[in-house]
Amino acid sequence: MKNSETKILNNSRNTKDKLLFTPGPVTTSKTVKEAANIDLESNDSIFITYVKQIRERLLTLAHVESPEYESVIIPGSGTHGVESVISSAISSKGMLLNIVNGANGRRISKIARIHSIPLLEIIYNENQLPDFKEIESFLKKNRQITHVAAVHCETSSGLLNPIAEIGEICARYNKNFIVDALSTFGAYDISLKELNISYLISGSDKCIEGIPGFSYVLLKRSLLDECKYQVRSLSLDLYDQWLGLNTTGEFRFRPPVHALLAFNVALNELESEGGINGRAERYSVNNALLVGEMRELGFEMYLSAQMRSYIVTSFMFPHHPDFSFEKFYTHLNEKGLIISPGKINKSDCFRIANIGQLYPHDIQKLIDTIEGVLYDLKIELVEL
Repeated sequence: MKNSETKILNNSRNTKDKLLFTPGPVTTSKTVKEAANIDLESNDSIFITYVKQIRERLLTLAHVESPEYESVIIPGSGTHGVESVISSAISSKGMLLNIVNGANGRRISKIARIHSIPLLEIIYNENQLPDFKEIESFLKKNRQITHVAAVHCETSSGLLNPIAEIGEICARYNKNFIVDALSTFGAYDISLKELNISYLISGSDKCIEGIPGFSYVLLKRSLLDECKYQVRSLSLDLYDQWLGLNTTGEFRFRPPVHALLAFNVALNELESEGGINGRAERYSVNNALLVGEMRELGFEMYLSAQMRSYIVTSFMFPHHPDFSFEKFYTHLNEKGLIISPGKINKSDCFRIANIGQLYPHDIQKLIDTIEGVLYDLKIELVEL
């Protein structure tokens, strides 16, 4: 970690920036931000070359390559990428089995319903991992299921779903597996082929540490021909988006040029850090420090250790009559530190992410500030 700490000193953030302890957008490096300060036309040959390289590098990160696999960039948020896949991949004769244990999973179901896609759900509590036998039972009883969807990291809670085991079940029953890896790709080593993933979706402003502006889909080339005939959206047409990028190299509609330029630099910085393994190490160290120090302050985690990711952690509201999340959040915000409100239905929680350009000294700064805020608010917690 010493080398990483040195890099951040040499690549300092703008001192006016707030530190984002959120699961996206994330705190970015000065060089990533500077890369977005260039005006470039979207049909410029330089930009087209950058886009081609980005698509190839994303496949490399997933341990696959063209022409067996393809990378498609979808302008917009991560949800645009998810909706592009759901609306393009599943025919009117198909059916989606969606595994739901959080807000992001519920959003996939909502997308399917809006597009009138046949849908079955297996719904779990937000602190509950999927039951493999139940998934298998659904596939046995409902032969019309063609696709299975799961969220890798439910950032609403921090829960990490077991996509390797789900992918194995999908392969056994010859089902296409859709993985929302918006908040994990770049920090968890995900091999599309080994995990039997048909479609993986992620975004520019998560663990690769770019700025918001686009999502991307990594998928088997053979699946694109199927998508050609079941499109339900103009702007989110996965096949047409791929076709344009693969023929002229250009986007069908105006692309997020600046976000892509920044992302190209972010990929360079990921490589400099030691790739996915190097980034995973830093995030894991951040998370271990965060969880340990928060526990010492008296905060309780919503999820047990075996369920949690090292991306984002949900903390229960303290059992103290004077605790107000709004005041707690405002005090931290005024000191330049941003955390996230909770997104869990049945429990009062808040979330702290430790991804982006954050290092142990940033985590410690947050912890020390939280301790000071609790003191200012006259809230004394019992150490767990």
